[in-house]
Amino acid sequence: MAREPLVDRWFEQKAHPLEAVMQAVRTAILEADPRIGETIKWQSPTFVYRGNLASIDPHARRHVTLLFHRGAEIPGDHPALEGGGAVARYMRFEDLAAVERTRSALVAVVKAWCELRDG
Repeated sequence: MAREPLVDRWFEQKAHPLEAVMQAVRTAILEADPRIGETIKWQSPTFVYRGNLASIDPHARRHVTLLFHRGAEIPGDHPALEGGGAVARYMRFEDLAAVERTRSALVAVVKAWCELRDG
């Protein structure tokens, strides 16, 4: 798992009240598949592999929202993904326990995205 210094700096400068939860989500995604990278796009930590997978919404204060930009395209059954529109999906984490509770679901989404992009 390679952490991008640019993203580390974003976290240092942001001082978000849910930083620990954001960092746990970040770790889960980066550990899910070695193909996943990270950067800052749209002033948010964004996870990428052959396109944008997801971004952490830095504006949420009650929970961490992870926006899957093209989540509707991710193959498979992923009940942890919220939303019913034609494009985006979301996952929300209110605390560290929620990250651990849904970690396997998050990992499955990341792996499905990577397989789709390699397909």
